[in-house]
Amino acid sequence: MSDFLSAGWSLYIALVTLAGIVWCIWLLFTQRKANVILTADGAVADTGHVWDEDLRELNNPLPRWWMWMFLMACIFALVYLVLYPGLGTFPGLLKWSANGELVESMTTANDDLKPIYAKYVEMNIEQVAGDSKARDMGQRLFLNSCAQCHGSDAGGSKGFPNLTDGDWLYGGSPENIKTTLTNGRSGVMPPFPQLDQKQIADVANYVRSLSELSNNQSRSERGAEVFKANCVACHGIDGKGNIFIGAPNLTDNIWLYGGSEVTIIETITKGRMAMMPAQDKVLSPEKLHLLTAYVWGLSNNRKTPQSK
Repeated sequence: MSDFLSAGWSLYIALVTLAGIVWCIWLLFTQRKANVILTADGAVADTGHVWDEDLRELNNPLPRWWMWMFLMACIFALVYLVLYPGLGTFPGLLKWSANGELVESMTTANDDLKPIYAKYVEMNIEQVAGDSKARDMGQRLFLNSCAQCHGSDAGGSKGFPNLTDGDWLYGGSPENIKTTLTNGRSGVMPPFPQLDQKQIADVANYVRSLSELSNNQSRSERGAEVFKANCVACHGIDGKGNIFIGAPNLTDNIWLYGGSEVTIIETITKGRMAMMPAQDKVLSPEKLHLLTAYVWGLSNNRKTPQSK
């Protein structure tokens, strides 16, 4: 409630909240002294509402225990809104927030786990990847933080890279992987509105030829010129990409969005945008070290002697 961008909405919500509580208190006090009307024989008169022939609604006053319970609930609500966020952007006197509690909980957990991670922090990535216990911990971190996009087997899906095939947009060295995990990545393939549909189809055929996929040879030859004029700045003259900007290698027949002619045409026409979120606000440096080793090991399955 305390993250409103508009002061007007914040004030509106605060006023509606307070007005609702005040109205409840007003309603309580205006209804608590209902006069009890008795019939000639001394019984409490009903309101005239009768159901099932003999079920009558009486007009007794509110029980005092119920009245005091209702009033205490309203007072509790007012005290709560003073201490905790709930009135628009007012953070509450205790300055409590769910995000702050989460950060505190994570900090405490990370401090408690530091002794467990300590020996692995002193090891290089290759050594950590060769340690069975470290791999198990890294896998659990992966399943918690990465499997939602890359899959539990790290095989990826359309728009999410396969982490087991050794093909890396930003480089597969331990240092590059740790940078990716820590800071995140933001990749953009711009659309090419300056190209007509014929030129786009030509360059799509040329791109397919780079991976030795079936293509129309005449279109591919024309597309080579279109590629040189529009694509080499990112993908290189040979189409092998550039890990410094995340431009994919177009010659290895590994596709992030698909390698069919239709899909490549769609990519060139509309462009693509992808983001790998940074994990440094979620995972401690020790956990990032273990996760880096696990991810690196997915495509580097060489057995590394365990460090003593």
